[in-house]
Amino acid sequence: MAGDFIRHLDDSGMGTGRTLAQKLNIDITLFLLLLVLCVSGLFVLYSASGQNLSMVYRQGTYFLIGFSIMLLISQINPRWFQLAAPWIFGAGLTALLLVLLVGVGAKGAQRWLSVFGLFRFQPSEIMKLAMPMMMAWFLCSKVLPPQPKTIFIALLLIGLPAILIVKQPDLGTSLLVSVSGIFVLLFAGFSWRWILAAILMAMMAMPVMWYGVMHDYQKQRVLTFLDPESDPLGSGWNIIQSKTAIGSGGLEGKGWLQGTQSQLEFLPERHTDFIIAVYAEEFGLVGVLLLLGLYLLIIFRGIYMASRARDTFSRLVGGSLIVTFFIYVFVNIGMVSGILPVVGVPLPLISYGGTSIVTLMAAFGVLMSVYMHKH
Repeated sequence: MAGDFIRHLDDSGMGTGRTLAQKLNIDITLFLLLLVLCVSGLFVLYSASGQNLSMVYRQGTYFLIGFSIMLLISQINPRWFQLAAPWIFGAGLTALLLVLLVGVGAKGAQRWLSVFGLFRFQPSEIMKLAMPMMMAWFLCSKVLPPQPKTIFIALLLIGLPAILIVKQPDLGTSLLVSVSGIFVLLFAGFSWRWILAAILMAMMAMPVMWYGVMHDYQKQRVLTFLDPESDPLGSGWNIIQSKTAIGSGGLEGKGWLQGTQSQLEFLPERHTDFIIAVYAEEFGLVGVLLLLGLYLLIIFRGIYMASRARDTFSRLVGGSLIVTFFIYVFVNIGMVSGILPVVGVPLPLISYGGTSIVTLMAAFGVLMSVYMHKH
């Protein structure tokens, strides 16, 4: 049924002549869905930021830049992405190394690079796009499903940037970058026996991760996830206030700009990681379901577009990017609602942030490219 719906969307606007959107290599359905999501994000941000118009204007500027980059990237033939993938991956690794050497720090983490003091960016966000492209480039020339030697090399390619990102420290982004690479392996025919073996090895490595890799604040996040009420005024404050805001929204919510948890500043990081709690308090369960429905339409559309790509590289890249987008949504809503540990993942195209918006829109540009160049 979902497939028939997506095919119906694909047929809309299609005729014997090429529309303006087709000439510009833009999938109009995905474009409109993203536009609605971004506009909704500006309204939520206005409330979550305490009616800070300057922040909304900056976010709007990021959206304009993001859509422009999406339009530009959608014009590029996927063959060029395949040729450029190892160079983009290498540039990303170099940037991650520079972060450790000369990076800019904030709130106890060193995650940014400053460009002549004019602006700064987060190289780990770029790796979210570079990783699936590199993995697809590596696997598309191999025998599929991948053989043990190929899998070993692929895991090394995934592990190297993941380790560099963990050193910043940024465990959440490291996991998401790793997931984007692992999804390419899955789409390439990675055996479920290997997946179960990897899960078993990960479980066996947990003591090593706990005592030898994880920082104190990361351990505290896990403990807080298991029992947030053990420190209600300290580490458990964020998740307790978040769940309070979500629950107080009820069925229909309190109304736009009427959320007490956010407007009275009980809810921390309300314009970034916990913005969905602001949305839930003001628009209730009905509003959250509508937002989730919008996300699902984007994801269904993206999966359909990836499945229509013309070659292995394009299908692997497109499929990985859209499923990784789903993981971002799932992890953010999961951590805010208390079913996952807090790992600092923003809600895509709703939370405030420039680098993440530009990276996401670039990823959708790649997806449009592999779909619109399918013939």
